[in-house]
Order: sequence, then structure tokens, then C-alpha cells
Amino acid sequence: MRTKLFLIVMVAFSACDKVHGIGELEPDAGNPSNGDAGPGSGGRGGVIAAGSGGTTDSGGATGSGGVAVSGGATGSGGVAVSGGVTGSGGATGTGGSSTVSGGRSGSALPGDILNQSPNKVVSAHSTVRVIVTGYTGPLYQLCLGTANAGPSSCKGTIQDIVSKDGYADAVTQDTFCADGSCTITKIYDQSGQGNDLEPAPRGGNKPTPDNPAKAAALPLTINGHSAYGILIRAGIGYRTGCTGCNIKTGNGMAKGDEPQSIYMVTGQKDLVDGCCFDYGNAETSSNDDGNGTMETVYFGAGVVWGTGYGGKPGPWVMADLENGLYAGWENGQDKNISTNTPLKFDFVTAIVLGDTRDKNSGKGRFAIYGADATSGTLTTLYDGIRPEKPGYVPMQKQGSLILGTGGDNSNSDGGRFYEGAVATGPAVSQATLDALQAAIVAAGYGK
Repeated sequence: MRTKLFLIVMVAFSACDKVHGIGELEPDAGNPSNGDAGPGSGGRGGVIAAGSGGTTDSGGATGSGGVAVSGGATGSGGVAVSGGVTGSGGATGTGGSSTVSGGRSGSALPGDILNQSPNKVVSAHSTVRVIVTGYTGPLYQLCLGTANAGPSSCKGTIQDIVSKDGYADAVTQDTFCADGSCTITKIYDQSGQGNDLEPAPRGGNKPTPDNPAKAAALPLTINGHSAYGILIRAGIGYRTGCTGCNIKTGNGMAKGDEPQSIYMVTGQKDLVDGCCFDYGNAETSSNDDGNGTMETVYFGAGVVWGTGYGGKPGPWVMADLENGLYAGWENGQDKNISTNTPLKFDFVTAIVLGDTRDKNSGKGRFAIYGADATSGTLTTLYDGIRPEKPGYVPMQKQGSLILGTGGDNSNSDGGRFYEGAVATGPAVSQATLDALQAAIVAAGYGK
């Protein structure tokens, strides 16, 4: 048995390139609707940004031991994270070990930072690395051969990919997929809640199920390790906790007006201005059930709905609250929100906080944050009242979980997904957000 070193390091965290290229649409892009719509013929479609999935410079320190970091002193809104457990094992048939690290030595993991009482991480997904200390299961499932659209997708040969030194075992993927094309047919939930994502079933906007992503479409280097992200194209999307899903109920997800905190790591390339490149809480029915029945983090140009500052193509971090992508709410409207500036980085931290109706004198609250995921601190892009339209105060969240698709299975979008998590409990503090950003930077994306 390996010696396990437990450290508690208390650290107080203090609070571009142009978009370029042409994205590639794949078939089965969905149909427009008056709700959570696809691109349609009215200018809703179009490419924001694109690029190859090539890797960047390698190198950087190798993280081990998962040493914990705190976001501030106890009692002052900070986060005290201890642990840093090193585990072993792995999924059956992989032949590899799973070691908890996923960051440079001296850094905490995002799941540890968000999983501090009274908050609880209820979903955590990444094909790149471990993001919750103590997780030793597989990160994702590969399918070699035929993979159908929708849940239980793989009809070929299955291989789970575990982690080594906290990062995905890309060597096993490369070996397994050497003689054919592989897809990603499951993304395992690291939170312990069992909210595993599979290709989405049919929905109200797109009446056919969604395809799995190509496994080798988004290579990257992270802290000297080779890994693969998920490249979302039109027709590709994942879901759990819905009537057509294998998992019918999202385990532990926020419902109604309950607060939640969501983050994902994405990037400026391969974005397509179609609905909707989301990660977060959506309808269990896979239909548009009205304003306020979604609450997800989105990155892109806003399709036909709200926009941030500076005009299209952005891209901006926004909240998909159903029937609207909101960069904020300013002067009684959702366009050209002055504080929400474009984030033109190859790796982007995108965060949405959904607070409760009692905030802001009963007008409710949501907040949006973003940053370069490789350096620097978070920017508050919006923190204020909810849209002054029926249905958003109070919210009516249902607790399904989506990635790369809208709540009603609108699926004409595109984007890059590397990792993300959802936490319930009170909307997290600024100190926690700063610690979260520091943990993401410490992962070493692109290095």
C-alpha cells in the first residue's frame, strides 16, 4: 500500500486572441422552434469560431498526491480543503491504475473546493482528469465499432478509460482505437451521485436522439499529459435524469428555486451559433416546459437571444434559463450587457450561479463569471436580478443534466468541453470562486 500524505495548505486566493476559423456542421442539426430553438432560416445558424483540436506545448510539473488548498481563512467565506488521497485501482478490463491527482503539486481539485458544507457536488464530469479527490473510477467509456444515437449507444466493443496520476489514460485510448473509429458513449459522474451522461434521447425540438462524440476529435496537452476533450458538433449531445434516459431522475440535482453553482472549462474554438452549447440543469421531459425550467452555463454568441458587450460573435459566458440565453439583465432588456465582455481564450472558465427569489428585494439573483482557464483571476461578468419576465422568479428547475444540447434537445450548436461540475446549496462565495479558478489554472491546460 502506498504511503498517503495528507497536507492542509491554507492559501488565501484574491478575488486575446481573435476568434477565427470555420466550424464544421454535421448532419441532424435539429429544427427551429419558438422555444429552445435551432438555427432555422432566420439567421440563427452560423459559425462563431473554429479550429483544429491540435495540442499545445507540453511540459510543466507533474501533480501527485492531490495536495489540498484553501480559499481563505475559516469563518471568512473561504474554503478549507483537506485530503489529497491517492488511490489505486481502475475499471475492469482497462489494465490501468487510477491515481487521484489531476493538478500540480500543491493544488486542490475543483470538486473539493465546491464540496464544502453546506454545498454538495452532485455532478462532476471530465474526459481529461480527475476533478474530485478520492474518485478512482473510470472517467469515460469508449465504443469501438457501431454506436447508435441515444442512450445505451454502444453496439460494438466497450472500453472504460481510467486515470493515471490524475489524468486520463490516453495511451489506452490510442491503443484500443488504433484499428478503427471510437466514440465516447458515456461520461462517468465523479461526484458519487451516479449522474452518468449518455447520448441524449429525442426531445421536443429535435425528435431524434443525439449522437456520441468522436473520441479523438479534441486532443490536448494538460500539465505534460496527453488527453482528449469532447468536441460537440451539431447532432451531438449528452443527458441524464430524464424520461427517455436510462437514469430517470437526476440524483441530488437542484429543483424549483433551489440554488446551485455550475462551472465548466471550455474554449473559444469550434463554437457554432446554434442552440445550445449548455452544461447544467434542464427539463426531465426533454421538452420546452416554459421560462425558468432550465438553469445552465452556456458559452457562445447567444443565437437569437441576449448578447454581451461588443456585438457578435462574442463569445460570452451566459445563462440558459429556457426561452432565453442571458448575459445579464440591464435597463429592462437582455442585449449588449455592458459588464459581460467577450472571453477570447483557448481555455475558458465559465461559471453561472443560480440564487434564490428572495435576493435583490424579491427580484431574484443570478451571477456570471469567466476567465482565462490558464492564468489570472475571475471577472464578474454579471451579478444582479433575474430577467423581468414571467417564470424566472421563482425558478422552476427540474433536475435533468445536459451537455451540448438545449433543454428540449435543440441541437444545432458546437463547442469544446473539458470538465464541469454542479453543486447544490447556497450560491458559493467569491472566496470559493477564486479558489475554484486557482484550482483550474493549476491543472495546466495547454501546458
